[in-house]
Amino acid sequence: MALVSHNKGVSYCGRAFLFLCLALAGCSTASRERPPDFTLVSEPEQVVVTEPAPIVAAKPVPAPTPPPAPVLAPPPAPTPTNRFTETWVPLERWSQVNSFAAPRRVSADASQVYAITASNGTMTVKIGSQTAHWNGLEYLLGFAPQIINGRPCIHNLDVRKNFEPLVTYPSGVVKSNRVIVIDPGHGGMDTGAKSAYNNQFEKDYTLDLARRLQALLVTNGWTILLTRTNDLNLALSNRVVFAEQHKADLFLSLHFNSSSPDHAQAGLETYCLTPAGMPSNLTRGFHDNAGLSFPNNKFDVENLQYAVLLHRAVLKVNGFQDRGVRRARFLGVLQGQNRPAVLVEGGYLSNPKEARQIADPAYRQKLAETLAGALLQDSGTVSLATHPPAATPPASEVKTN
Repeated sequence: MALVSHNKGVSYCGRAFLFLCLALAGCSTASRERPPDFTLVSEPEQVVVTEPAPIVAAKPVPAPTPPPAPVLAPPPAPTPTNRFTETWVPLERWSQVNSFAAPRRVSADASQVYAITASNGTMTVKIGSQTAHWNGLEYLLGFAPQIINGRPCIHNLDVRKNFEPLVTYPSGVVKSNRVIVIDPGHGGMDTGAKSAYNNQFEKDYTLDLARRLQALLVTNGWTILLTRTNDLNLALSNRVVFAEQHKADLFLSLHFNSSSPDHAQAGLETYCLTPAGMPSNLTRGFHDNAGLSFPNNKFDVENLQYAVLLHRAVLKVNGFQDRGVRRARFLGVLQGQNRPAVLVEGGYLSNPKEARQIADPAYRQKLAETLAGALLQDSGTVSLATHPPAATPPASEVKTN
């Protein structure tokens, strides 16, 4: 009995095991042979929907500015008809431009002298010579006129600096000038020239002449100042500064000349500063650099007008011993002046005859009167004392303060 029971148990367990194996095998076989009854579909991509950005109205874009239409450059300003660009200007053309009569030859000999008549006078020039004349008054050009292509020609600088200032000179050039600085040349240890007549020094005569001229001009309400009122050694630069400080309208330096040991030279000279680019008429051994320009060169025109005005006046005193209006660059007392400036040489102390005249107070008084008369007459003022101050001592007795 026991054996039978045992086999039954074994048989039951075997069947169970076999059933399990078949079930597993059947599942495996079914999965291989059964056709798929569905289709694999990939998952759709997830789409993120965002809210649309708010619509903002765009600012209007301005229309592009069209480029400016091309404009022709303005033509250069025309050169004035009385200005010349060439170095040498035909005398006939210069006369024609200024509505003067054609120049005429006035020399009967081989020399070539031409005259030009303007509305206020006559100019004469000589080919090859720097000496010219304006209404009979001698003055020196920077360059001697030349014959070019058969025509007399003058240098452009002389046209602008020596011709035009005279032919366009208006009456009454000093009407507005009421502050004048008079400069007695030399002083102190700087004695100046010595008189061939009495050994008196130039510094004494210039101071006396300046005082006489001052006395004549102040009576007409002008402000007249002297750079020195006594026997003072005064640097040239200090004389320039003095005129600047007092805002002078005119600077007038007074001197007497000398050519010692030459005793023959005589006559009156008047100087103003040489224009830039022009050679000087007098150098006295100084290097003359024509390329230099000084503050006073701004007054080249007025300088010449004053020089001619005063020179013509003083010629009446010495019998028209005329040495001319000249240009010099080395005169330090003129270079730095910011106003018209002139230097007058009242005669030669080295010439015995003129030295004797200069020593006479009456002669110096006459010089003062003619200088004052020229300024006052030209300004429209005619009041002028023609007699010397009663107590005016001779130059040798002038007391200094």
